[in-house]
Amino acid sequence: MAEATLRLSRIGSGLGIGLWKEAWKITLDGAVVGQIANQETVEVALHPGRHRLRVGEGRHVSPERSFDVAQDEAVGFRCHSPRFWPQLVAAQVKSDLWITLKRE
Repeated sequence: MAEATLRLSRIGSGLGIGLWKEAWKITLDGAVVGQIANQETVEVALHPGRHRLRVGEGRHVSPERSFDVAQDEAVGFRCHSPRFWPQLVAAQVKSDLWITLKRE
């Protein structure tokens, strides 16, 4: 039984050419737990403790983010594709820069 919540919001389309059209996979602790479309907020129930979060698929991914969540706590993250051309260029070399994932 889950006793905590992960709230993930996908904001804006950014510069990720065509990337904004696809739904991104939500991976929690190495397992896909859902997906998120552009301009959507998704809530995922989880157990208290330490977790790892990543969004995207294939070459279009975010860096993995670790976080702790307490019982009855809601933890929020937001994600988006590159917004500025230098980040888009960098993502061509380092694939985990395609999606920005930040804790709120």
